[in-house]
Amino acid sequence: MQSASARTFLATPIEFLKGVGPDRAEILKKEAQIFTFGDLLKLYPYRYIDRTQFYTVKQIDNTQTFIQLKGKIKNIREIGEGRGRRLTAVFYDETGQIELVWFQGIKWILKTLNTRDLYVLYGKPSLFSSKLNITHPDLEPVNENRSTPEKGYRALYNTSEKMKVKSLDSKGISKLMKTLLEQLKPEHIIENLPQDILSKYKLVDRYNAVKNIHLPASLSLQEQAVKRLKFEELFMIQLNLLQLKIIRQREKGIVFEKVDDKFHRFYHEALPFELTNAQKRVLKEIRRDTLAGIQMNRLLQGDVGSGKTIVSLLAMLMGINNGYQAALMAPTEILAQQHYIGLKEMTDKIGIKMAILTGSSRSKERKNILKGIETGEIDLLLGTHALLEDDVKFKNLGIVVIDEQHRFGVAQRAKLWKKNTTAPHILVMTATPIPRTLAMTLYGDLDVSVLDELPPGRKPIKTVHRFESQRIGVFDFIREEIKKERQIYIVYPLIEESEKLDLVDLQNGFESISRSFPLPEYNVSILHGRMKSEAKDYEMARFVKGETQIMVATTVIEVGVNVPNASVMIIENAERFGLSQLHQLRGRVGRGAEQSFCILMSSFKLSNEAKTRIKTMTETNDGFKIAEVDLQLRGPGDMEGTQQSGTIDLKIANLATDGPIIEEARKAAIALLEADTNLESEENSGLKYFLQHQKAGSSFWRKIS
Repeated sequence: MQSASARTFLATPIEFLKGVGPDRAEILKKEAQIFTFGDLLKLYPYRYIDRTQFYTVKQIDNTQTFIQLKGKIKNIREIGEGRGRRLTAVFYDETGQIELVWFQGIKWILKTLNTRDLYVLYGKPSLFSSKLNITHPDLEPVNENRSTPEKGYRALYNTSEKMKVKSLDSKGISKLMKTLLEQLKPEHIIENLPQDILSKYKLVDRYNAVKNIHLPASLSLQEQAVKRLKFEELFMIQLNLLQLKIIRQREKGIVFEKVDDKFHRFYHEALPFELTNAQKRVLKEIRRDTLAGIQMNRLLQGDVGSGKTIVSLLAMLMGINNGYQAALMAPTEILAQQHYIGLKEMTDKIGIKMAILTGSSRSKERKNILKGIETGEIDLLLGTHALLEDDVKFKNLGIVVIDEQHRFGVAQRAKLWKKNTTAPHILVMTATPIPRTLAMTLYGDLDVSVLDELPPGRKPIKTVHRFESQRIGVFDFIREEIKKERQIYIVYPLIEESEKLDLVDLQNGFESISRSFPLPEYNVSILHGRMKSEAKDYEMARFVKGETQIMVATTVIEVGVNVPNASVMIIENAERFGLSQLHQLRGRVGRGAEQSFCILMSSFKLSNEAKTRIKTMTETNDGFKIAEVDLQLRGPGDMEGTQQSGTIDLKIANLATDGPIIEEARKAAIALLEADTNLESEENSGLKYFLQHQKAGSSFWRKIS
């Protein structure tokens, strides 16, 4: 158990640390959420610089990252005026010399430089006009008797501009950290992992991990500290999620005893195609859940076009077959309407009473729907956020399906759980494939099903990259596709011009397309988020019916629009879209039997990240591979939808690179809970105490779904 002295020390207000004081404390609180000694210890370095190795000037080349030199300075000069002002000096040792350059802080640097002193320099060599120099080097004066002012590896910390004003840059934070670590004792950092886990996974104790993450004497000690703290962070998350899962599995759930009548009639008479093996596998998993007597909480992942909607309908029919009602909630009216149109055609054949409720439902229509839900006359209700309103009362809600679940907040989704005395079964769906490491961390308390097979007859979409200079050829290709009676999407990133972004805007694009494809031979629709619902529905209906050949739109068509005859997706300024969004947009085509195409248009000026995104899109149609690359590029906090889904604010672990540690942490958590579900053993007392305090004092432990 953690001692009183340990709790007191770690909870000490940061202003009482030598070198902080009231002003710096205020900045640390506002800019870095550092309120206590314990908070400062959790400000982990983002990188380390090696202060163990020295180079000579003669050994320098521009391929090196950071180097350390020892020598003197001469020829200190100010050059230029205003914005072009800079300070230069020559650094030299017995083997040669190299130019140093400063563009900022010139006045202060001039005061500190001394041609008589011996310096240790740390910096990154670069090549400018075929000449090597070092910009803004780190310089520290030393005595002749000392080889370096600092040994080992120096930690670098992220800080803000406001922190730097108070001299709380990386070097300033390092000084504070050193002061704090000099006071830190083993009894202040109580171990929170059981000894058998430390032994099995070869982890160092917590006290030494905390010390060596900030002031490592060697690379080996630093690596051990990082592994230990990453494991600890991920283990605590997995333990919390798995405990949530255990609690849920103790909750009584509705049992769907029989599958006959309407389900079988639909399966044999109304199902428009043969299910894939993946769809059949997922349905068996759902069937097992609904027979188990506990509430189902299942995440259904499936790439665009993999057939999630049919699986969800069959799951809802299981409930209806047993006398329960079903609900399907979608994030937008367009998607809700799309589901309604597609499902009603099939459910009408077997006498299922279905209705749709959205924010734009008329008053009389809404009143009738609410009555039908409460009396049980309506079997299946589709809708948007309108389903969450208090006056939406079901007679006997048995199963809820949430489409594109990342668009809904945790609190919103929870409202649906309470619309029945016994919690209904929950199936959440996403067409945004989630990498396994992210799924384990964000949705580790849910059972996960994956549709990893496309329906037969679907041809892979051919994706190509074209520059602006190749537009005429792209327009010729559009004409050829329209001659084959195909339809075209053209998507733009903006609705109107922005002074800040040099992008083709939707309105200009619409006018350009209208000029290039004139009436009466070509008809063009326009669709964007600022249009009224009636106007959106009208334009979408025209395109669905084939009355318009070209749809010029923003990303409002990213989800839910299903036009099998549309064979070409053109994405303007593709470099401005994230990988997930590009993949979702591409999924709007390729829904028919004909070959479909995705054309990524861009300027010649592309960042390295944009090149990677475009290259990935042209090389693969696999949404899970794309999601892995997206995670590597953007990190978990930026993955689409994770903010609303309850992203965990990781201090040191990285979901993009720490897959093996996540796997180990989850295995360890499962084994521990199997042996001691309630953490009642003496060996787990420190862990139990730690978890209780984490949950009590942090939004870190949010309910994920």
